[in-house]
Amino acid sequence: MYSQIDKYIDMLLERSTPDVPYWNIENIRHGKPAHWNYIDGCMITALLCAGEITGEKRYTDFAEKFIDWYVNEDGSIKGYSMEKYNLDDVNEGRVLFDLYKMTGKEKYKKAIFLQHEQLKNQPRTDTGNFWHKQIYPNQIWLDGLYMAQVFYVKFQKEFGGKDYSDTVSQFKNVYKYMRNPEKGLYYHGCDRSKEAFWADPETGCSKNFWLRAMGWFLVALADIIEIIDDETAKKDLSVIFAEAIEGISRYSDPETGMYYQVIDCGGREGNYLETSGSSMIAYAMMKGARLGVLDKKYAEAGRKTFDGICRKYLTAGEDGDLNLGGICLVAGLGPETNKRRDGSYEYYISEPVVDNDAKGVAPFVLCYTEVKRQ
Repeated sequence: MYSQIDKYIDMLLERSTPDVPYWNIENIRHGKPAHWNYIDGCMITALLCAGEITGEKRYTDFAEKFIDWYVNEDGSIKGYSMEKYNLDDVNEGRVLFDLYKMTGKEKYKKAIFLQHEQLKNQPRTDTGNFWHKQIYPNQIWLDGLYMAQVFYVKFQKEFGGKDYSDTVSQFKNVYKYMRNPEKGLYYHGCDRSKEAFWADPETGCSKNFWLRAMGWFLVALADIIEIIDDETAKKDLSVIFAEAIEGISRYSDPETGMYYQVIDCGGREGNYLETSGSSMIAYAMMKGARLGVLDKKYAEAGRKTFDGICRKYLTAGEDGDLNLGGICLVAGLGPETNKRRDGSYEYYISEPVVDNDAKGVAPFVLCYTEVKRQ
């Protein structure tokens, strides 16, 4: 099956243009105009990683062409609005650092500073954590740690004097306020004002443990630990990372190594083994073991999960092309105008399950690069 994955990636690229990427199912379904977004950011991140590990120039060429379409010469970005203070929109900015080093194009550096300006002014909770979005006041989401903090530490390393204390503090706060110590899992979101309709009135946390939210959290830690060059900061984050990996590993499906959409409810009616979060966990495990911050047993565990995804969800369609299935399209909490997104078990299993969306494909490709490194 591994031999087919390269062809699968090539198929995705052949069917994608910067304005209509094949992997952005949300945009396609809802007819959204092309804009700077985290879904494309995840995919371009994976392609740059694939290019690095394989030496195949077609991956990096595609990434550069794709990002070039969005970034103007003055550093402004098509379809990006700083005033939304949306952490999701910072995620795609992480690829600008690699592209700037590869090409020397000043427009990439200008765009980096534009996105950093958002973080400088991003509203914060009483704990000092970034609000997830302007429309989600006082809320911390696990997703946001991946969306913003990887970019943030890259900026601090290259242009910000290598001060990672803000990032470490934000992770420590999430550990303190969003972790369930008995289950070893983290809640999807926390409203520090405790006013959101989905929030626990005492803790402010949401009700359940959504797989992809945990996945974002773990991938953020794996990537950041690799990037930062401050040993104290690295040690602090590594402790949180190793403990979270141990916690999630308790819930793996014995047969496939995969994980359930609602993590601790395996076997409950409607729950299912989900691709995107499972891929993220597998990637984090393999990468963490490679970096030496996780026990080497997790390299094997991550590989088992990756193989399980391949067997269960990487299938050939009628046209002979491969498709990656089992991907939750989207899930969130609120806002107040969308009471359906209440963080309940019933909500998480109700969201559409799709094929070939980058939220699943990108971490799957990242897993594949870790397999190639082994």
